[in-house]
Amino acid sequence: MKQLPLLLAVTFAAAACARPTLTDQLARATWVDLTYAFDSTTIYWPTAKPFRLEVVSAQRTPAGYYYAANNFAAAEHGGTHLDAPVHFAQGKLSTDQIPVTRLTGPAVVIDVSSEAEADRDFRIAPAHLEAWERGHTPIPEGAIVLIRTGWGSRWPDRARYLGTTKAGPAAVPDLHFPGIHPDAARWLVARKVRAVGIDTPSIDYGQSATFDTHQILFAADIPAFENVAHLSAVPATGAFVIALPMKIRGGSGGPLRIVAVLAEGAVAATPP
Repeated sequence: MKQLPLLLAVTFAAAACARPTLTDQLARATWVDLTYAFDSTTIYWPTAKPFRLEVVSAQRTPAGYYYAANNFAAAEHGGTHLDAPVHFAQGKLSTDQIPVTRLTGPAVVIDVSSEAEADRDFRIAPAHLEAWERGHTPIPEGAIVLIRTGWGSRWPDRARYLGTTKAGPAAVPDLHFPGIHPDAARWLVARKVRAVGIDTPSIDYGQSATFDTHQILFAADIPAFENVAHLSAVPATGAFVIALPMKIRGGSGGPLRIVAVLAEGAVAATPP
């Protein structure tokens, strides 16, 4: 019997060694890029300046080595990007002030693509969120909620994605794409979610004139991700999202590199 404690200690030590480490789990995970590349086709709000890339060098130097360098310019809000709370809520977090813990976390993907396909001005409401919960699991506090409308299949066709090819203020009345109803925004605030993302140009639908969903979420310091790509490749539950924007001091948003990490064996409906 004196050997029992030693045997138990050896058993527990062996079990601990067999348990996969975080490094092992990440090495075996599937990483899904949810970001559109920035180039001349990148879609911006009609009143914003588009992405511009100026080639400084792309050639072999007199010293014999190849050297490439560019300058770029862009509005904060375009392509796959972050909306910081200060974008629509005075005194709330700017881009550089958002804690990394607000930009990373377990994700749920709510698929309303069939409803959006039938109505380009569709807005997800609390009833849709509650129906999703009945079919899956309650949305936990601290979740990153990603709304899949299917609009990503239209990228980068401006006419189909925005509803218009016009530019400037004249384009705004012609914008048509799905978004999140203000009542759903209040529902998400009450659930204390960490962040919200969508695969359209805005968390407010195209015909919004007052951007109430922005105002409601951002007043609660909940950031948003817009123009999120490839949500069809992320399962309804089980993914971990990492959404890291350019850290612009005092910024109201910025270009975003967002990825989803899927545990080994996780399967999505459609590959990216």
